[in-house]
Amino acid sequence: MFKQETEEAGRGAGGRPEAWLRRYHPTDARAELVCFPHAGGAAVFWRPLSGAVRHALDVRAVQYPGRQDRYREAPLEDLHRLADLIAEALVAGPAPAGPRVLLGHSMGASLAHEVALRLSGVPGHGAAALIVSGRRAPSRLGSGWPGSDEELLARVRELGGTDPAVLAEPELLEVILPALRADYAAVAGYVPGGGLLACPVVALTGDSDPEVAVEDVGPWRETTTGPFAMRVLKGGHFFLNDHLPAVAELAVSLAAAPARGREAGAG
Repeated sequence: MFKQETEEAGRGAGGRPEAWLRRYHPTDARAELVCFPHAGGAAVFWRPLSGAVRHALDVRAVQYPGRQDRYREAPLEDLHRLADLIAEALVAGPAPAGPRVLLGHSMGASLAHEVALRLSGVPGHGAAALIVSGRRAPSRLGSGWPGSDEELLARVRELGGTDPAVLAEPELLEVILPALRADYAAVAGYVPGGGLLACPVVALTGDSDPEVAVEDVGPWRETTTGPFAMRVLKGGHFFLNDHLPAVAELAVSLAAAPARGREAGAG
């Protein structure tokens, strides 16, 4: 159903399905990890993780319109439309040879969740596990818009994760602001679509994240009938940058669990 809807939407900013996914470290690994960046972020955010897991996972980093090599495309201000188009891009390609794990940070966590819901009914393409990072549970999401560009940039500075030199350079700001505005508008207008997953969900959060209180992360357990786990790591909103080995180990172990189950069943 989502495929018919997104073919119409894709005539605008959607572009070719292959435009959505980046592979920084091509590998023969059978299991797949699909990574969704934060608001204002780009696929390259996931390059260090891709290198860390290349022995076990084929990483596909999502590239949203309006940034880097998709700079000339208009960014989208609707998370559901983004999720439709990303799900279509994944289904348009070959089904992974092994388990597919989805991982999203901040805004990307909501997108990963929505894409997992859309893929759950597509044979061969469903998520074996979902990792959500730096994001309140759907039932705990707030609303609001930073307002002016100055307020938006103040929020970005507070959260960290962006080179201060970039935020201080007017010419660079002119390049990144359209995508930032669109992403924050998409987050402000997002209403979770509902539905339950059956796969494992793991929620990660920083113990000093100014954007996400620890108590607002636990209710991610309500999004699945499968196993749920929550890990609180030291750090702020971009705690992932300081815990790359732990995140890599988690992604690899989640992808390996379904494979071990299939091998046991075959025996």
